[in-house]
Amino acid sequence: MQAETSMAHQNGATRNLRAMGRSFLTAAWLGWQIESNWTDPFLFAIYSVVKPVSGAAILVVMYGIISGGDFDSPLFAYIFLGNAFYIYVGSVMTGVSWAVLDDREHYKTLKYIFIAPIHAPSYLMGRGVARFLTGTISVIVTIAAGMLFLNLQLDLRAVDWPLFFAALGMGVIMLANLGLLLAGVTLTIANHVWFVGDTVAGALYLFSGAIFPLDVLPVWLRPLGFAMPLTYWLELLRRSLVGDVAQAFPTLAGLSNAQLFAILIGLSLLFGILAFAIYRWCEHAARERGLIDMVTNY
Repeated sequence: MQAETSMAHQNGATRNLRAMGRSFLTAAWLGWQIESNWTDPFLFAIYSVVKPVSGAAILVVMYGIISGGDFDSPLFAYIFLGNAFYIYVGSVMTGVSWAVLDDREHYKTLKYIFIAPIHAPSYLMGRGVARFLTGTISVIVTIAAGMLFLNLQLDLRAVDWPLFFAALGMGVIMLANLGLLLAGVTLTIANHVWFVGDTVAGALYLFSGAIFPLDVLPVWLRPLGFAMPLTYWLELLRRSLVGDVAQAFPTLAGLSNAQLFAILIGLSLLFGILAFAIYRWCEHAARERGLIDMVTNY
């Protein structure tokens, strides 16, 4: 009897994993189709290049004015790389939460998704994968432009590639979990919630050390930065690419790469558990209040 019960549990777990994988892959394919088919490939390619370069140019102009054009300073690499990789925050985190709005407001299919035999969180994260792909294009273009035209000191032969890909992978998972949390909140708000993802991404820009060390923040605001996994993720990415230059900044200089990675894993796990718990509560509340298919009608 116990053996049969155990076998039934194993079969149920296998079916659940298959459903999650199928939901994720299908949503990833769907998300890419939505993101890339709004125009012809040539115009999409131009947009993918011009948008990140123009965004980085604003930061470069401000830095040039403040520093007197000292682009050889290690501070420039610190700021430029932090800004470049922060593109992933807006892409992945906002992409997951935006899927709720897109399916509810634009296509009006969200209610069908929730009654279909799919795993809703996996579906939403899969939709965020498309934004990750377009975000990757933007990150590569931004860094390439910095190396070619702005004297960004980055030697690809000296890059710690294992650390880079490990940190990047962990960061994407962390951002997808944060996006799921925002998706849950979006489910419970039926009026003009398009700003949620961008607002959170903009706020975290100040507290993650993306463009300046946390030491410049007021003392009472620094704990927010140290509590964010984004802080340690960006620091690891910088260290993997420019090594000692990133470690020269005082905020996290006392921590080794292994310590930073351990903190990143711990905080990502904590925020992941919190995100799934909040999402489940919000999904239940949205079902109870009839908000799954509630649109703003504008």
